[in-house]
Amino acid sequence: MLRRTCCLCTVGQLVHTLSEGLPVYGVTSLAEEIYLLRPKAVGQVEVYDVISYRLLRCLTVPKLRGISDMTSCKYFLCLYISDHIVECIHRLDLQGNSTQWPVNDSPTSLSVNSDHNLIVTCRRVRKIKEFSPRGDLLRDVTLPDDVINPLHAIQLVSLLCVTVTLLTQ
Repeated sequence: MLRRTCCLCTVGQLVHTLSEGLPVYGVTSLAEEIYLLRPKAVGQVEVYDVISYRLLRCLTVPKLRGISDMTSCKYFLCLYISDHIVECIHRLDLQGNSTQWPVNDSPTSLSVNSDHNLIVTCRRVRKIKEFSPRGDLLRDVTLPDDVINPLHAIQLVSLLCVTVTLLTQ
């Protein structure tokens, strides 16, 4: 029997384990709440209280089909969810209002840079894309041939990205 749990930790210490459930594809915190993304028949984000870890509500994400990652932006108070089946980004505000925009490639992972733009890693095509908070494509970078299977990228300065890759033989 496969057992799945979600553990919430502080620096070096387990503070709480959420009840068993579906695997967690994304977790982020924003505005004193913890947001958990799990594969469900109806695209939903579970919202927990950051102190009591009690489930507060679920936010529905319309047309969500293939989840792969989630991140948040503290400046715009929103969540971003990547959808690898529809090849799009879903943007959700804290009240549950949503928009989406196309990536035109399968998004693998997400991060937000210091300019509050969304960094999207597209593993299959070895690309990193930068989008404005409204979904305008600002930059589309194809990685060099020796970068295989990029899994996640963060932006350190205006042109430098750190990419985590999966090496396969």
